[in-house]
Amino acid sequence: MEDTFTVYPAIDLRHGQVVRLAQGDPQRQKVYGNDPAVVARRWLESGALWLHVVNLDGAFGEPEKANHAALEAICREASFRANIQFGGGLRTLEDIQRAFTAGASRVVLGTLAAEQPELATQAVALFGDQHVALGVDVRGGRIRLRGWMEESSMDPAVLGRSFYQMGVRACVFTNIARDGLGQGVDVETSQQFARETGLAVIASGGVATLDDVRRVRQAGLSGVIIGRALYEGTIDLKDAISL
Repeated sequence: MEDTFTVYPAIDLRHGQVVRLAQGDPQRQKVYGNDPAVVARRWLESGALWLHVVNLDGAFGEPEKANHAALEAICREASFRANIQFGGGLRTLEDIQRAFTAGASRVVLGTLAAEQPELATQAVALFGDQHVALGVDVRGGRIRLRGWMEESSMDPAVLGRSFYQMGVRACVFTNIARDGLGQGVDVETSQQFARETGLAVIASGGVATLDDVRRVRQAGLSGVIIGRALYEGTIDLKDAISL
């Protein structure tokens, strides 16, 4: 479990570029940088101790070579300075191993966790519960999989509790309806999920202002992921970290 509240700048990768999507829709994409390592350096110099890196190509089932090169470059930039939390398209143990070999400190399992619980259990046993986080992406209370394109019938709380029983404590909880829109983070649902599962929840989706960050922290959640608000300049990372 996180010892302190952590602010995670998001670096979403698509075709090797840093982008943001509105509600996870690849047709509603904005590019914020062509050099992910330079973007990572910007957040590191502002005091980030963790970076949240997402392989959108992997999540969408597209070729991933450019994004893996970007991950390696980000990890080199962050070496001895910060930790990398990485998710997106991790469908096999080999995918997970490749992320750790590149330099990731923790992987986020979403689709694999819901569809292949036995493999998720193996991953936790093989790589350690401190190096695995659960990713729960919901829309209308239902889990979404494969880059948010498919719906799962699994109850989010049941999935969360199963990972807690494995020893996993970290969970990235995203309200898809708010992601990339800057309409405010869904603190209440994130907090309820934390209560129902015992997981240390990192809230994601919709962060727009420092007040959003403050509300997440005051709710007793583990951390918050900030994307568009940092890239658009509505939140200064140094200010968010210092709250």
